[in-house]
Amino acid sequence: MEANTRSTGRLPAAFLTPGSSSFMDFLSEHQPEMLPGNRQLPPTQGVIEAPHGTTIVAVTFPGGVVLAGDRRATMGNVIAQRDIEKVFPADEYSAVGIAGTAGLAVEMVKLFQLELEHFEKVEGAQLSLEGKANRLSTMIRSNLGMAMQGLAVVPLFAGYDVDRDKGRIFSYDVTGGRSEEHNYAATGSGSIFARGAMKKLFRDDLTEEQATTLVVQALYDAADDDSATGGPDVARRIYPIVTVITEDGFRRLTDEESSEIARSILERRLEQPDGPRAALL
Repeated sequence: MEANTRSTGRLPAAFLTPGSSSFMDFLSEHQPEMLPGNRQLPPTQGVIEAPHGTTIVAVTFPGGVVLAGDRRATMGNVIAQRDIEKVFPADEYSAVGIAGTAGLAVEMVKLFQLELEHFEKVEGAQLSLEGKANRLSTMIRSNLGMAMQGLAVVPLFAGYDVDRDKGRIFSYDVTGGRSEEHNYAATGSGSIFARGAMKKLFRDDLTEEQATTLVVQALYDAADDDSATGGPDVARRIYPIVTVITEDGFRRLTDEESSEIARSILERRLEQPDGPRAALL
């Protein structure tokens, strides 16, 4: 009598064969059609309408980094969603904020989270922050075909580097090109306005509390000039998502903490609508 080679609970051979510690490499070998970059859109005419996430900002401070995003998604000139979440933990010591085509971006973040978790389980150690940034770069590059059809994903990656004992920020272009940003960075439709605000408010000796206030100020300025960026919505109790990453790991500010910062800024803007003024000298 032949032995039953399909015993209940036995994993397929693909899961038992030693290979790369990359989950994406595993998929590309055994189920390549499941990778987002391998999907092909049919020929289309005109622009594909899909919800887009907008402005993400990040700033470093001694001991860590703050990553934040507004809550608005747009589709053309229409507000597609008022309370979308655009900032996610990548792992214990890093986070990613998304700008671009919202659906593809969220899918990419989930795959990125799985990639980092898979590596840690296989290798028994976390990737370096530089390694994480490189993995995300590869994933963005695999989406180039979709980006050429107007469905780009342009995230901002930030984390605490346990080897260097400081917060770091990485920005990307649609081809997956990676650049390390120093002090502060922004991406998305309102990034030019947010970056201008951070440029005037940034200091090397920011406290964590000041850094969280700075990013909300920057998002407020972006929303003031960019219709695709949403400012604090007191009536609906919708406030920016603000996250802090330090040697203690990733932490997302509660709604109460975010609302307190936003309300404080709104009160000051009643007296100074254009926001705080930087010293001339």
